[in-house]
Amino acid sequence: MVLPTERVLVLAPHTDDGEFGCGGTMARLVEQGSEVRYMAFSIATRSLPEGFPPDTLAREVRDATSELGIPDESLTVHDFDVRTFPQHRQEILELLIEVWNDWRPDIVFQPSLHDIHQDHQTIAAEGLRAFKRTTILGYEIPWNNFDFSYQAYFTLESRHIERKVAALAKYASQQHRRYANAEYVWNLARTHGINVNREYAEVFQVYRVIA
Repeated sequence: MVLPTERVLVLAPHTDDGEFGCGGTMARLVEQGSEVRYMAFSIATRSLPEGFPPDTLAREVRDATSELGIPDESLTVHDFDVRTFPQHRQEILELLIEVWNDWRPDIVFQPSLHDIHQDHQTIAAEGLRAFKRTTILGYEIPWNNFDFSYQAYFTLESRHIERKVAALAKYASQQHRRYANAEYVWNLARTHGINVNREYAEVFQVYRVIA
């Protein structure tokens, strides 16, 4: 079975979630000629370390997605306040439905329904509602997933992980976080690759497949 991947949409509750969850896959799909669009919903102004200006993550996500080969016009950044997404479910749903009506992506990458962060849960639930007529895969954020089904593997080469690591390095404001570590990113991709006898991979939960 071959999934159609001409139009790919990545939903990131906060800037950098998409890169952590499927940065290597985005690099692979861009390389293959897919049109990849990235939609972030918060620049997490209140979570920035002291000394960083409020628009830091808006600039960093642009640099990071550019590193993956995604042009500026394919990046959309909203500014919902972090940890308040459940209060804005309808507004978020309407933004997603607008994308479906205007563009009809072939495949949507979004957080897993098992992600315990309230903002991630909202994007996952509303993503399922908005894109129920197309393929939907949930990406892994290991530190937020108490449960995760390893149902789909996108196999990757070292150059894809290099692009992912380079993209995540653009987030200077997030380098204090323990998981913002190149060795960790490489090791996680290597572990998932070993599971399917490949060099590297990223894993996804399957919510809907239309091929």
